[in-house]
Amino acid sequence: MSCRINLDHVSQTFNAKGSCVTLFEQLSLSINQGETYAITGPSGAGKTSLLMLIAGLAQPTTGQGHYIKGQHTLPLSELKMDVGFIFQQFHLLPELTALNNIALPLKLRGDKHAQQKARHWLDKVGLGHRADHKPSALSGGEQQRVAIARALVFEPKFIFADEPTGNLDNDNAQRISDLLFHCCQAHNAALVIVTHSEALAAQTQHCYSLCHGQLQLSPTL
Repeated sequence: MSCRINLDHVSQTFNAKGSCVTLFEQLSLSINQGETYAITGPSGAGKTSLLMLIAGLAQPTTGQGHYIKGQHTLPLSELKMDVGFIFQQFHLLPELTALNNIALPLKLRGDKHAQQKARHWLDKVGLGHRADHKPSALSGGEQQRVAIARALVFEPKFIFADEPTGNLDNDNAQRISDLLFHCCQAHNAALVIVTHSEALAAQTQHCYSLCHGQLQLSPTL
């Protein structure tokens, strides 16, 4: 069963100091399961806001989004069980260890093998030795890798990543990007990345640039 996310003529505005600010308007976009996408553009262009809309984590000011799952057309709110999201600010729970942060999405789904699967993914991101450490004891790069493992642990159909390599050195950035692309290929998942890294964007099948409220397909980098 193939799945797709459609955005139809969506716009996003907000009020700032009494003025209406438009991040983007009348954008239409399709995200197909099994394909990879990058969204690039200058800071403040609205890339993260667009990513949140695609993932069903925010509502557009105008326009509509749909989750096409086989023969069914569903609201984007139905995406939540099929989405892994890697936040730029990690959003790890401070009271949980690295292992338990990763296991949490599986536990919420009633998976009896949550701890075992979490440990497997912790090893895959090179942090098996930090399993019992809480986020406050981890570096920024280590927290980023825990956040990535948490997003991948339940093998979602769609993976959304907001600057997934932004806090990593070059070696770890390459390792994590390889892991993301491998996971998507192995599990037929879509990968949608917001990034300032031209090298990372160049690895995707579809690269878009968001600038001045418009989304344009970028030429091959």
